[in-house]
Amino acid sequence: MKQYISSISLLVKDYDDAIEFYTKKLHFLIIEDTKLEENKRWVTISPRGNNSCHLLLAKAIGKEQLTAVGNQSGGRVFLVLYTDDFWRDHHEMSEQGVNFVRPPSKEVYGNVAVFEDLYGNLWDLIEPNDYGGKIFCCHCIACCL
Repeated sequence: MKQYISSISLLVKDYDDAIEFYTKKLHFLIIEDTKLEENKRWVTISPRGNNSCHLLLAKAIGKEQLTAVGNQSGGRVFLVLYTDDFWRDHHEMSEQGVNFVRPPSKEVYGNVAVFEDLYGNLWDLIEPNDYGGKIFCCHCIACCL
């Protein structure tokens, strides 16, 4: 059996504002943008270099969903963006006005900084270290040792 996560839904207030943020400030690619109904689209985006898992931009409808926009993980880091060049991406994102809420630091698993998207969801930007041939998959590193 083969399984994988293809998409993660990300609640947004507006499709076009979210597309602009992710494509202009983070340099993501639009994988698909299909109109389904008058006010509903199927919009998937992904980072350049690997599109095995997409973000599905889901327009929030109703009070409950609107309140969750920007706080889908209760204030914790929600998504992790790996990079092959931390300082290149940190510099480009900073120039584009991306707000880093925690400054860069060198940790045992690699270089990391926390930024927020246009709605306030927190992201880690990580360039992982190669530790004895293993790439750390998370902050805890316990599972990787």
